[in-house]
Amino acid sequence: MNFNDSSRRRFLQGFTATAAGLWVPGAFAEALQPTPKQTEGPFYPVDLPLDTDNDLIVVNDGLTPAVGEVTHLSGRILDAKGDPIRNAMVEIWQVDHHGVYLHKGSNKHDKRDKNFQGFGRFLTGSTGEYYFRTIKPVSYPGRTPHIHFAVKMKGRDKWTTQCYIKGEKQNERDGVIRGIKDEKQRAAVIVDFAPVKGSKTGELAARFDIVMGFTPAG
Repeated sequence: MNFNDSSRRRFLQGFTATAAGLWVPGAFAEALQPTPKQTEGPFYPVDLPLDTDNDLIVVNDGLTPAVGEVTHLSGRILDAKGDPIRNAMVEIWQVDHHGVYLHKGSNKHDKRDKNFQGFGRFLTGSTGEYYFRTIKPVSYPGRTPHIHFAVKMKGRDKWTTQCYIKGEKQNERDGVIRGIKDEKQRAAVIVDFAPVKGSKTGELAARFDIVMGFTPAG
């Protein structure tokens, strides 16, 4: 499928409007579970790709999409009170369908899918929303499938975490997940990758809200 700019904008506007309609400032703040901070890992790209937009399926103006299960990954960046954080730079990076990172030190780098961007960025607006079009993560030796996240904000250190697939059996054996001792915090980074209703190509959608453990200064 060729997911052009106008289609991407319509999708983004659709889920942003839905989220904005359900969001109430400070609502359920006491029930919010801070997202646990996790290791960045060794494969954050040393050399960033020329294309760093939020569509990881197509590189620049390429016509051949990446191999994998297309996933619409979205969520909000929230502060400790549940209010959205704007102007947060959200970055993701992950392996391709073959289990290879963009990083040159990744195993079997010569087998990497050249049509998969491997890294993307999105700057949040007033609703704190972010959106990426990527692929469902796959495993690589020693790790369960996951997507790395970094959140960058002016005046603060880079904050990193990872998200995982709900129901993935390898989660139980993954050392990074097991390192999260609090059950509620562990559950907060495991999300459902669900089929998109009406999709004829088997696309998925996943939602991962990131709750930062602070409230930005006014």
